[in-house]
Amino acid sequence: MEQETLYQSDEYDYNYIEPCTFQNNHSVELFVGPYVHSIICILGFIGNSLVIVTYAFYKRTKSMTDVYLLNVAIADLLFVVLLPLIVYNELSAWPMGPLACKLLRGSYSVNLYSGMLLLACISTDRYIAIVQARRSFRLRSLAYSRVICAIVWASAVLLSVPDFYFYHWYEPSHSVTTFLDEHNDFMNISVPPQYVCEFRFTDNTTAFNTKMAVPSTQLAVGFILPLLVMVFCYTAIIVTLLKARNFQRHKAVRVVLAVVAVFIVCHLPYNITLLYDTANMFKLQSCDDTDILQVAKTMTQTIAYLHCCLNPVLYAFVGVKFRNHFMRIVQDLWCLGKRYIAPRRFSRVTSEIYVSTRRSVDGSSENGSSFTM
Repeated sequence: MEQETLYQSDEYDYNYIEPCTFQNNHSVELFVGPYVHSIICILGFIGNSLVIVTYAFYKRTKSMTDVYLLNVAIADLLFVVLLPLIVYNELSAWPMGPLACKLLRGSYSVNLYSGMLLLACISTDRYIAIVQARRSFRLRSLAYSRVICAIVWASAVLLSVPDFYFYHWYEPSHSVTTFLDEHNDFMNISVPPQYVCEFRFTDNTTAFNTKMAVPSTQLAVGFILPLLVMVFCYTAIIVTLLKARNFQRHKAVRVVLAVVAVFIVCHLPYNITLLYDTANMFKLQSCDDTDILQVAKTMTQTIAYLHCCLNPVLYAFVGVKFRNHFMRIVQDLWCLGKRYIAPRRFSRVTSEIYVSTRRSVDGSSENGSSFTM
C-alpha cells in the first residue's frame, strides 16, 4: 500500500505545466518582423528624410507649422531607425547588452509620445490659423513654436522614465532547463544563456503599478489626448471652411477628413487591443486566448507603425509650397547629374534651369503656413 502511494506521488510530481508557446503569434512575427516592418522602415526613412532635407537646405523653417512638421519628421525618422533593432532583438535573444536595452526601449517610447503630441500641436496651430485668424499673427510665432517643441520633447522624456528605468537585460528563469534525475533530485542542464530585454521588478506591488500605469499613460497621452485635440480643432476648421466662399474649400475639407481618418484607422485598433490587454492583464487566461491576443497586438501595432510613413504625405507634401520646394530638389539633383555627365554640353542649360527654378520658387509669396488650403 505504501509502495502504491509512493508511485502515485512520483507520477504527480512529473506532471508539470509547460509555459505557453504562442506558436501563432510567433509565426506572425516571423513574417511581419522581417518583411512588413522592413517596408515600413524603408518608406518611412525615405519620406521623413526628404522632409528634413527640404527644410534644411531649401525651405527653411519660417512659420510655426514648419517647426512642428520638422520635429514630427525627426521623431518619425528616429522611430524607423530604431524599429529594425527592436524587431531583430524581439525575434532572437538580446545580444546588444544592458545599456543598449535601456536606450533603445526608452528612445522608442520618447519618439512615440513626442510624435503624437506634435500632431496635436499641428492641429492646434491650424485651428488658430484658420478659425482664430485675427489672433494668429500674435500666437503663431517661431519663438513660441520652439518653446512648445522643447516642452513636448521634455514631456516625452519624462513620460518615458519608467521605460528607461524598469527595462533590464537579464536571463529569464524559464530559460534554464531543469530535469529530475533517478534519485528525484533537481538537475540544471547547462545551455547557452538567452538574454531578454524586458520589464523587471523587485516586488509585486511595483510590478502591478508599473504594468498598469505604462499602457494607461500610453493610451491617455499617446492616443486619446491627440485624438480629442484633432477632433475638436478639425471640426471647427471644417465648419469655418464650409462658411468661407472659396473654390478650394472642398479640397481642403477632404484633406482634413483624410488626416483624421488615417489617424483613427492606424491607431484605434491597436489602442483598443492595448486597452483590452491592460484590463485583463492579471486575469487567468488560457494559452489559446493569450496567443490570439498577442497576434492581435502584433497585427494592430504594425498598422499603427504605418502612420510614420503617411505623415510626410498628409502633413508636408499636401502643401503646394512644400511640393514646389521638393520639385526644386529633384531638378537640382537632375541638373547636378547632367553637369557630371556632360559638363560642357549642359552647363549653360542647367544654369538657366536652376536660375529659373529658383526664381519661380523663391518668388512665390510666403504666408507663413505649410498647409495650403
